[in-house]
Amino acid sequence: MASFPEEIMLGSLLSGRDFLTLADFSKEEIHYLLDLAQELKRKQLLDNSPQPLKGKTLGMLFEKASTRTRISFEAGMYQLGGNAIFLRTEDLQLARGEAISDTARVLSSYLDGIMIRANSHEDVKVFAKQASIPVINGLTDMYHPCQVLADLLTIKEIKGTFIDQKLVFIGDGNNMAHSLMLGAAQMGMSNTIVTPKGYEPNEVIVKESVSIAHQNQGNVEVTNCPRTAVQDADILYTDVWTSMGQEAEQVERAAAFSAYQVDSALVLQAKKDAIFMHCLPAHRGEEVTASVIDGLQSVVFQQAENRLHAQKALLTAIIGK
Repeated sequence: MASFPEEIMLGSLLSGRDFLTLADFSKEEIHYLLDLAQELKRKQLLDNSPQPLKGKTLGMLFEKASTRTRISFEAGMYQLGGNAIFLRTEDLQLARGEAISDTARVLSSYLDGIMIRANSHEDVKVFAKQASIPVINGLTDMYHPCQVLADLLTIKEIKGTFIDQKLVFIGDGNNMAHSLMLGAAQMGMSNTIVTPKGYEPNEVIVKESVSIAHQNQGNVEVTNCPRTAVQDADILYTDVWTSMGQEAEQVERAAAFSAYQVDSALVLQAKKDAIFMHCLPAHRGEEVTASVIDGLQSVVFQQAENRLHAQKALLTAIIGK
């Protein structure tokens, strides 16, 4: 990526910053991260990866199980010349009652940054307030911003633009829905969240997303009707009906979401060149049929790979030299 003055300025402004939600960064800063991600991805393919994280160490604190988050951050740090330490909360004094604020201050003296995959977003906010190093939200009950950063990178690669793009998310009004609303709003996209009644996204986050969308000539809406919402959609997106920690609700949720499955008939209502996205892991036969997720319009594995490249850009920007 060329080092134009505005890019140098944006890069310096991101240094040392936390990344807790997509509202933390401006539209221009997100564009900068996506450009950087594309450049890092290109250099990796050429076996010419830079090492701006040489001598840097990232702590990775996990309260929840993970495949993509752990491996992409760990591999990303290694490829950029740094190191990553996997930390399970049950192995730390947090499990014995040590205050989050104390843990944050101690880890800040050992590490250059920390990524947290936590149950409570409020806990991550407390950690970030007390830490003196950048804190990255790897997933909480309310947000999943790193996933959506990778999603935006995927959309940019395939569609070439965010202008006049309609993204329709069908499923639970969960952390993915919240981060997709914010990400689409920042990029000026049209975003519709489709849920069964009673499973709508958080009203405060909806209002925040609507406000951001208006600033960027985009729009956000929430509806309960999937067939109408997917008309002329450029991107269809879904997630599991039952997230980690909601296993006791599985039967109830399966009944509530039965009419919200993304199948071939629903995809036909979207544009002919619409793409299908899923943050994974997927439950084929539940939220999406095998014919859709394994079909020609599916980009889920490109999307999964882009977790690595998007997070490398984020790490480079906030803790890199």
